[in-house]
Amino acid sequence: RSGAVLWRIDAQARCEGGFTIAQERKTTIPLFPIHAPAAKHRPGQKRERSTSPIRVAFGCSSANMSYQGKKNIPRITSDRLLIKGGRIVNDDQSFYADIYMEDGLIKQIGDNLIVPGGVKIIEANGKMVIPGGIDIHTHFQMPYRGTTTVDDFSQGTKAALAGGTTMIVDHVIPDPGASLIEAFERWREWADDKACCDYSLHVDITHWSDSAKQEVETLVKEKGVNSFLVYMAYKDLFQMTNSELYDIFTFLGELGAVVQVHAENGEIIAQEQARMLEMGITGPEGHVLSRPEELEAEAVFRAITIASQTNCPLYVTKVMSKSAADIISQARKKGNVVFGEPISASLGTDGTHYWSKNWAKAASFVTSPPLSPDPTTPDYLNSLLASGDLNVTGSSHCTFSTAQKAIGKDDFTQIPEGVNGVEERMAIIWDKAVVTGKMDENMFVAVTSTNAAKILNLYPRKGRIAVGSDSDLVIWDCDAVRTITAKTHNSAAEYNVFEGMELRGAPLVVICQGKIVLEDGNLHATSGTGRFIPCTPFPDFAYKRVKARKQLAVLRAVPRGMYDGPVSDFTPMSRGGTPAASARTSPTKQSVPVRNLHQSGFSLAGNPAQRGIPTEEVPIRPAGRRIVVPPGGRSNITSLS
Repeated sequence: RSGAVLWRIDAQARCEGGFTIAQERKTTIPLFPIHAPAAKHRPGQKRERSTSPIRVAFGCSSANMSYQGKKNIPRITSDRLLIKGGRIVNDDQSFYADIYMEDGLIKQIGDNLIVPGGVKIIEANGKMVIPGGIDIHTHFQMPYRGTTTVDDFSQGTKAALAGGTTMIVDHVIPDPGASLIEAFERWREWADDKACCDYSLHVDITHWSDSAKQEVETLVKEKGVNSFLVYMAYKDLFQMTNSELYDIFTFLGELGAVVQVHAENGEIIAQEQARMLEMGITGPEGHVLSRPEELEAEAVFRAITIASQTNCPLYVTKVMSKSAADIISQARKKGNVVFGEPISASLGTDGTHYWSKNWAKAASFVTSPPLSPDPTTPDYLNSLLASGDLNVTGSSHCTFSTAQKAIGKDDFTQIPEGVNGVEERMAIIWDKAVVTGKMDENMFVAVTSTNAAKILNLYPRKGRIAVGSDSDLVIWDCDAVRTITAKTHNSAAEYNVFEGMELRGAPLVVICQGKIVLEDGNLHATSGTGRFIPCTPFPDFAYKRVKARKQLAVLRAVPRGMYDGPVSDFTPMSRGGTPAASARTSPTKQSVPVRNLHQSGFSLAGNPAQRGIPTEEVPIRPAGRRIVVPPGGRSNITSLS
């Protein structure tokens, strides 16, 4: 009618991957002005009209829809999607149902849904449909000594989408002394221009002062930031003292923010680095030798102690060793509110590569805390992740080129730190934990998406398949097998720390913001479409127990009368100072003299003092005299009465 040709799409094709993409049958789509042929029309060009319906077949050789008869028609991008026959997997349950999405939101879940026309149908054929992954730890487009990581927000988020992750949380790292808010706004500008998926931001506190405290409060109340990271390492750069940590934990606890820590003992690391260099150890192996896992474990314990004293929830980033993981596990069993984040690299590989003869390969594994040289560590961390002792996973994706890593070719302390992992994260956890029987599919969803959404206070908008949630979904192929290699990954880095690893499990279809961005292995992501997702304070997942404890743990003084007795004279000292050296020990630690049964003041020669001989010059008994006594000495007990 009105001169526009109507196409009838009545096609359905089963794909090799096991799912079907089709248009709603008997749906008419006006050719002009909103669909593909109109977009291809140029001014002055004559439009060709057809007098009969055109049958369209959807091909399966690539993610782009192929059309018989017209090769120049682009892939249909509908805002209305219907996933049929999938097995919905949330963190707490699994069930079969259809999902209808419109305008980027999930509108209906159930069977035999009544949906409007013009809907693109995706037949899942019983495959898992899971919430899109949330990578809670990335470093895209991070500046470092005049250079920048090779994966910017565009390349990094494309890699994320290719691996089934539909939201990332990047770290803002201000220069020491610089404005936290200005750094935050700079990261926002970079991400808004390039991100292909939704994102949020952590802010790293690189210095602590009254101005920094005011900026932190503004970020929480006005800018949508609810998590901040502090460093216990990087002496003379980012490292905080214990008193600063106590002040920061207390302040952030009052604001309802989540405290993250990079846990390593920076003081000892600085000493060990100097010792390694003095010994002539300048290669990447010096990195792990100067940062033994005990230094990570000590800092984790110290951070948990400070968080416990301030009643503040704690989030430990980059759990890399068994020792650190055990301390987190023990603290959680005691009731501490602490979350542990292993990363893709610590779950999938180990630190034996630091001793590789290939310097570039060894340097590609340099990150802090370092990967554990113990090859059994990844399996151990996956077990704790499956049991709930560790709770959430990130990638700490921070990729530098080999040339950038070579800044430290003569000094391992100068090697830029960072590894890849945003694309491989979900497949590594599936292969190492689910396939091996450590973890079920519901826990897989929890540690790759749901728990991160809860910590960020974004649940159930993110991290769950429910009516009203964002339509960020993944159809997961449990049986897919792929080999990881830098030749085919979506990162701009020349290396991959998982090179040659064969992983089972992969995303088959990825839907982000209600649009298909990955299908049949091909990526269709657009830079600049990512949205900043603000996070609000006091997430229940972290603060519900903390609030209850604050109500109970009210400290009160003991009512008693005033002491009016004598007071000894004393020398005043500064509060918190160290008392002067004294030969006296603490009254509570004074030693009690113990009688030696082999010594006695008794002598057959009589009292030495009566003979005018100083007592200290007289032996305990005269030499040469043999005293026969029973073992232990004679008893002076003469009566039992």
